[in-house]
Amino acid sequence: MLNNPRHINEEPIVDLQQIADGDEQAFRRLFQHYSPRLNQFAYSIVKIREAATEIVDDVFIKLWKQREKASSISNIRVYLYVAVKNSSLNYLSSKAHRLITEPFSHIDVALSRDQAPDQKMISAELQEKITSAVESLPPRCKMIFKLVREDGLRYKDVAEILNLTVNTVDAQMVIAVKRISERVQAHFTAFPKKTVKK
Repeated sequence: MLNNPRHINEEPIVDLQQIADGDEQAFRRLFQHYSPRLNQFAYSIVKIREAATEIVDDVFIKLWKQREKASSISNIRVYLYVAVKNSSLNYLSSKAHRLITEPFSHIDVALSRDQAPDQKMISAELQEKITSAVESLPPRCKMIFKLVREDGLRYKDVAEILNLTVNTVDAQMVIAVKRISERVQAHFTAFPKKTVKK
């Protein structure tokens, strides 16, 4: 219990003013809290582990170098995700692997394998169906689903990070939940139905 990772929605207790004042401990706490998720996010875009780690490290180095501006950041989580997204796209662009014509249309998201306690109660087979349903979502839909459900971001934050409207995020989440529900429901209809007396 004690060594469980922090809940994804729990914000770290870091005063950005402390970072602006040069507090290395506060900066280290911020880095330790966000870097695992940001590494995964960067990897989902660039597909190279080392590059993803380097991108995230660079974002934090730049933040530390410009630390006197830290206290003016209104939402540090959105700020970091946007910075990592932009650096990741710049990385792809500089490598000239492909022309990015439609943002995120080609991105495939690697979902975390960490299981919450409630997920452990679900049968392995059902969990497999859910994972398979999520994996089969269109790339942008999967990216949005991951950021909302797995990284705990609000629709507004996801819209800002991906340059979308909140309505688009909402619509994509509806599609994701509907498709996953249909897959899971199909799993349950495979079992013999109990006769219910009316």
